[in-house]
Amino acid sequence: MTHPLASLRKSLACAYPAAASETIALGAPSLDRRLRGGILRAALHEAYAETAADAPAATGFALALARRARAGEEKPLLWVRQEALTAESGAPYPPGLADIGLNPAAVAFIRVRDAKEALQAGLEAGRCATVGATLIELFGAARAYDLTASRRLALAAAAAGAPIFVTRVAASPAPSAAASRWLVRALPSRPRAANAPGSAAFAIFLLRRRGGAAGHAWQESQEWRVEWSRDRGAFEDRAFDAPSLSRPVASLPVGGAADQGAPQTAERKFG
Repeated sequence: MTHPLASLRKSLACAYPAAASETIALGAPSLDRRLRGGILRAALHEAYAETAADAPAATGFALALARRARAGEEKPLLWVRQEALTAESGAPYPPGLADIGLNPAAVAFIRVRDAKEALQAGLEAGRCATVGATLIELFGAARAYDLTASRRLALAAAAAGAPIFVTRVAASPAPSAAASRWLVRALPSRPRAANAPGSAAFAIFLLRRRGGAAGHAWQESQEWRVEWSRDRGAFEDRAFDAPSLSRPVASLPVGGAADQGAPQTAERKFG
């Protein structure tokens, strides 16, 4: 059986356009004001989940950002996941991707054994202008993701003009070349008619932003509470105090116990 990394190398045709300086607006006015318009497009960004329970929230946040980055584009999203995360938080869930606004057929999913392989695959994809955005999911300490590795990813994003998102699960924030760093937690969603689940809701904390002041997770002034609007394809400020569901509902993109019906693998998408 062909190794997925070998298939990925063979199938990606890379180009290197000049890096753009445009930003990606998140949609929520309070966030975009603080970010002075949004996050850098051609850059590396990180989303941290303190525990495995918040991993789906961090993944959902990063995928929503990728959706914003790819608005109006047909380029695929490459999603690289360290194998341990599937056991922790479930397999990719196509209806959840659709709820974010991502076409599952446009998502190339590749599962690898460890952080080193995840970073290698993400770097190769992130260098290519044929990829609209790259998501790399890492679990635990992931020592391969050091300052040097993050700089390589940041340079790849700048060269290709497309963002690279790294989610860190059960890991402590560490120095890196990321243009922004976020801590993400799931929030209870508002119930809809017949008590149906509401929109995905997030508590997000800006830990670092290049060129601006950064907050800390324990400072209330640095917390934003937002919902994801599928219809608008944007985050919205959560400015309400209505009764909510009994548990957080932010696990849009994952949750299946098996890969049946999951996004295409890298071999199928690019082969």
